[in-house]
Amino acid sequence: MKSTVEHLSPTRVRINVEVPFDELKPNFDRAYKTLAQQVRIPGFRPGKVPARVLEARIGRGPVLDEVVNEAIPAKYLEAVNSSEVRTLGRPDIEVTKIEDGAELAFTAEVDVRPEITVPAFGELSVSVDDVEVTDEEVTEQLDALRARFGTLTGVDRPAQQGDFVSIDLSATVDGEEVEDARTSGLSYEIGSGQLVEGIDDALVGAGEGETKTFTTKLVAGEHAGKDAEVTVKLNSVKERQLPEADDEFAQLASEFDTIEELTADLRERLGRVKRMQQGMQARDKVLDALLETVEVPLPEKIVEAEIEARQHDAVHPFDHDEKRFEEWLEQEGRTREEFDAETRANAEKAVKTQLLLDTIADAEDVSVSDDEFTQRVMYQAQRFGLSPDQFIQQAQQAGQLGALYADVRRSKALFSVVRQATVKDASGNTLDLDELFGPQEAEQGEAAPEAAEAAKAE
Repeated sequence: MKSTVEHLSPTRVRINVEVPFDELKPNFDRAYKTLAQQVRIPGFRPGKVPARVLEARIGRGPVLDEVVNEAIPAKYLEAVNSSEVRTLGRPDIEVTKIEDGAELAFTAEVDVRPEITVPAFGELSVSVDDVEVTDEEVTEQLDALRARFGTLTGVDRPAQQGDFVSIDLSATVDGEEVEDARTSGLSYEIGSGQLVEGIDDALVGAGEGETKTFTTKLVAGEHAGKDAEVTVKLNSVKERQLPEADDEFAQLASEFDTIEELTADLRERLGRVKRMQQGMQARDKVLDALLETVEVPLPEKIVEAEIEARQHDAVHPFDHDEKRFEEWLEQEGRTREEFDAETRANAEKAVKTQLLLDTIADAEDVSVSDDEFTQRVMYQAQRFGLSPDQFIQQAQQAGQLGALYADVRRSKALFSVVRQATVKDASGNTLDLDELFGPQEAEQGEAAPEAAEAAKAE
């Protein structure tokens, strides 16, 4: 077999392949065997028809079609493996010559990874926020903990923000009742934002047994995006009473003996969270600096595929009803043109990020261990509420295990760059990245799944 590569652009090539017929003998043998199983000829058992008899019966054409259809994918892969190009996506294949007994020739146009020149990572410098834990933030955490041990007590007064109420709900659209919206005895915390817009305003100030009606747009179901008239009846009102923030509460809610010890622990926990956020901010800013610095030619077909996938995901909750989707966009204060422009920009950034991090992973000789891959699987399985075995089975069926491996590899490549860059806080202090991320050999721990997410589509 002979193959040559023509570079059509920095991101696309044409591979020309010529295959002598003598290399196709195994393909012909399999073709005759396959066709012999399908053709019934008197005097011969299925699968036992000689090649010359088979051709005399069905002609040479079906045999050549079977051979060509089987040979081209294998010969294409052979040509790709023997070249120095790294293909992306599916090729556009065109058969240019079938000279029976002599030669099969075809071309394959396909997107490829472009050549990317990366900067010296040590020259990158970014600034992140200071880590500062305020007294107000500590108090907020302490109040949230107290709320977990709070008690609900019925009150004889109008409802107000933060109260827990029992309500009956119903709704109509164009005068017809929405069956899915009817419910009785629903428990709801006013101000939580877990129900339809406008319900909090309707409930605040209402008394027990009072009924209020308001208009809102439905965000789900077959009437999503339409105005609905909602009726809510207030059955009862309870307020949450919090325990005192004292030593007794500290002993009840934690392993500490005093409220001072509990408060100090909450402050330390907040500091750890903020340091992790600082690390993620450093990662994101280094990635943005890379994307601004490096020129990455974009394969248009790969970008278009990414755009199509994003548009599919956006419209899917609306049963792919474009009109309902556009009504929802209007409700959100956006036009379809703005959505399409934003989708293209995000798709281009996602593809650019993947190509760039793949190049860095190659340059830095990044590999993924079994433990690192397993951590990623467990993280993803937890996200989707699946067992690791179920997640792996679904990923295998969808052909996504390779993509999952690539995500982890890109994550490690990005962390490798961050460690070589200079990261300062807003006060001008250079951060100790080992203290921020932990030792380099352990960087695939808690933060790694988040880094892999950043290396994917925005």
